[in-house]
Amino acid sequence: MFFSHQLKTAASKPAGERYIDIIMVLFVTILIASNVASSAKIVDLGFSIFEIPLAFDGGTFIFPLSYIIGNILTEVYGFKASRKVIWTGFLALILFTLILFILQRLPGESEWEQYAGSAAYDAILGGISTSGITVASLLAYLTGEFINAKVLSRLKVIMKGKLLWVRTLSSTMIGQFFDTFIFITIATLAGVFPWDLFVTLTLTNYIFKCFMEVILTPLNYFGAVKLKKLENIDVYDT
Repeated sequence: MFFSHQLKTAASKPAGERYIDIIMVLFVTILIASNVASSAKIVDLGFSIFEIPLAFDGGTFIFPLSYIIGNILTEVYGFKASRKVIWTGFLALILFTLILFILQRLPGESEWEQYAGSAAYDAILGGISTSGITVASLLAYLTGEFINAKVLSRLKVIMKGKLLWVRTLSSTMIGQFFDTFIFITIATLAGVFPWDLFVTLTLTNYIFKCFMEVILTPLNYFGAVKLKKLENIDVYDT
């Protein structure tokens, strides 16, 4: 266990939070970028696993990074700090959606309409500003991130800070399941995705996100250990 003589409980004053704002910016940036990518493109890798085509929305490439950052955040600073960042991301996503909603309803300039046009805007960014995709993103995000942070926080106490890879993989697989299922279900009900892609998108999104978590596990270790040293803090939510 790292720095056992310097361990802090959730109720004690943190030794330092010099880098938490940077982590928050990274988290919010990834969150917004993944929502744009989800609406902008559906990727098909051209092969299948167990007869399931590997096709998924573009945000699937980016969004797993938010769980990596969330894991590091919870592991180092605890659930309270993680909760603050999650809510910040939620409010940022609402603001971003509102901006796109307003822009969608403003008249387009004539030359822009010729080479791009409102139809292109509606097809890509318009999906983010509609109620369906917005509700899907917000509910899936809040549910998945809070479950991930809560599970990781409790496992850290139960396992006394050991086996970080087990804790991060377990919390992410549970959080990503709820995130993926809620997002694809609501987005499909809203007409963003066709029903004939529901099973494919749900399974491939979940499998890919979990696969990315496995691949990026060393990043969890490096980020958490490095940040604990820099901040001189290791919160246990006891």
